[in-house]
Amino acid sequence: MSDTAKALRQPFALRFASGAFLVFWCVLAAFPIFWITVMSFKSPRDAFAASPWDVITGPATRAAGNGLSILDIVVGLVVLFFALRWAFTRLPDLVARYSPPGMIVLGWLLGAAVYALVFVLLFFGLLPLILGALNGVLGPLGQPVLGLTTQHYEAVWGENEFYRNFLNSMLVTAGVVTISLTVGTLAGYGLARSGSDLAFWLLILALVFRALPHSVLVAGYLPWFINSAEILRPIFGEISPTLYGQPWAVIAVLVAINQPFTIWMLRSFFQNIPAELDEAARVDGCSHFQAFRRVIMPVMWPGVITTGLFSFLLGYNDFLVTALLLDAQNQTMVPAIAGYFNRETTTTDQVEAVAAAVSITAPLFLLVMVFQRQIVSGLTAGAVKG
Repeated sequence: MSDTAKALRQPFALRFASGAFLVFWCVLAAFPIFWITVMSFKSPRDAFAASPWDVITGPATRAAGNGLSILDIVVGLVVLFFALRWAFTRLPDLVARYSPPGMIVLGWLLGAAVYALVFVLLFFGLLPLILGALNGVLGPLGQPVLGLTTQHYEAVWGENEFYRNFLNSMLVTAGVVTISLTVGTLAGYGLARSGSDLAFWLLILALVFRALPHSVLVAGYLPWFINSAEILRPIFGEISPTLYGQPWAVIAVLVAINQPFTIWMLRSFFQNIPAELDEAARVDGCSHFQAFRRVIMPVMWPGVITTGLFSFLLGYNDFLVTALLLDAQNQTMVPAIAGYFNRETTTTDQVEAVAAAVSITAPLFLLVMVFQRQIVSGLTAGAVKG
């Protein structure tokens, strides 16, 4: 046994090379996020300074009286560490304990929303007030050593009303995820349990449709959406709706783009579930749908959550479809950020665009952090056929 383990052990050079490559890739991938985050908390002069050290320390930002003292940095890191630790260790147990039976996903959504709200109120509301009072007592020791200002975030979310774009993104994303998963689970289950050749060719056709560029699909939908009022006038009369610029029309397009991938992915998950579970449920008196809902779906939650994450990313990060089919009032976050560069752009506008870009990454990190167990379990289940 020891000889086998020794034979399978990788040479030191290979382990070192693979580890070094992994570290290099992590640094390369994380650096842009780190850098724009640093820029978003600096004055325009510091954000675009020629010296990287000035960008990090922010001398002009400190000179304006905005920054963090040593006490702020130490206490902030400690609070952030324990907040993340609690989210990874205690939050999953609390959600599992208090979620109603069969509604674990709803429990996770509510738990994540409450956690995010409490964290924002404590970390960005209460903690600065306490540390501000302590820094005033410390005198010179409470002076800023690291430049930091939240004025760009206040301008983005307050003056520019970026929260409207956030709500539009949540509306579009929720619609895409809900419809994609509802149709995808039913279709994926049916195709996984079907032995006909027609199911295989339907999946191939779905993949071909999924591979088409989004611009092709948008070009086909756009004339119909623009002229929808005239097209629907014979049916609805003078109250015929206009599809162009409406979020639910964009949801329909994104679902059409995403649905083939969702069906294909969920079908692979359903194929990993033994058909004997269906047969046992049928013997116990369940109908096909009852067996699907009460027996198969509880086993499928990791796969559903993993597929839902990809559907979420499609609706959340989409630019082309939302930019072309939504008007300015219903615009989502990604096209709205691009809009910062469509006017007479100043350095302040650019830093505000960076702050908006950093803002939209927070829900993604929170989502992955909350559902990381289910995502890992779902990807593992989908990668290996049992």
